[in-house]
Amino acid sequence: MSIDVLLPFSTWLGLREPADAAARAGALVEAVRHRLPTSRPIVLHDLGSGTGSMLRWLAPRLPGPQHWVLHDRDQELLDLATAGSVSAADGAPVGVATRCGDLTRLTAADLAGADLITASALLDMFTAEEVERVVAACAGAGRPTLFMISVTGEVRLSPADPFDEVMAAAFNDHQRRTVDGRALLGPDAVEATVAAFARHGVAVEVRSSPWRLGAAQADLSAEWFRGWVAAACEQRPELAGPAGEYARRRLAQAAAGRLRVVVDHRDLLAAG
Repeated sequence: MSIDVLLPFSTWLGLREPADAAARAGALVEAVRHRLPTSRPIVLHDLGSGTGSMLRWLAPRLPGPQHWVLHDRDQELLDLATAGSVSAADGAPVGVATRCGDLTRLTAADLAGADLITASALLDMFTAEEVERVVAACAGAGRPTLFMISVTGEVRLSPADPFDEVMAAAFNDHQRRTVDGRALLGPDAVEATVAAFARHGVAVEVRSSPWRLGAAQADLSAEWFRGWVAAACEQRPELAGPAGEYARRRLAQAAAGRLRVVVDHRDLLAAG
């Protein structure tokens, strides 16, 4: 059982999509629904769209017609996002356009005309300055913003293992690492985003959206675990030795359907 053979990113996104869908706080969609137009198509801008998981989750939960604008820095992922089709809750058509570029350089003008701005599993990869810029763009657009599946750093594995806390601390340090001069926020991103919206006078509703992985999600648990351990060991190379036996124990538990994992997230609805 290898602990360092990780899936291609697009394959990882596909593997995690059902868990994201199950975890998202649907109540926040209900909270924003009354703010959306009913006399014309709804316009949605999705930031960090990846292969389109937010489109596939949210479009069928809203009436149509809808027009989505997907933003990502990876054109190959955007191409995958537009390869399929999706319909609105009432069967109305959903149109999709893509924009490839640096999300942290978006302005309010780039988001003009949006009725709702969305993102999923994105904020932890930003720096504090980048969060400020993205929030300024969203707040400047003057429309609700729904940021979902943002990590908090809290992870619970069952059955418990003495090495869990060591790995969790190293992984969270890795999430906060500095890359090419960029100090990533990692699990501090939720708090930073709420504070940034507050500075723009925009209230934020926060809901819990944890992954709850059991035997039915054993493949996702194992792949998540491999990435979790690899990142922790990259941050603290001295852990590589003891992590080998730890990983073998945990992966054996996952393969047997005995590993339970809760990965905490928060969903945010900014709607001043």
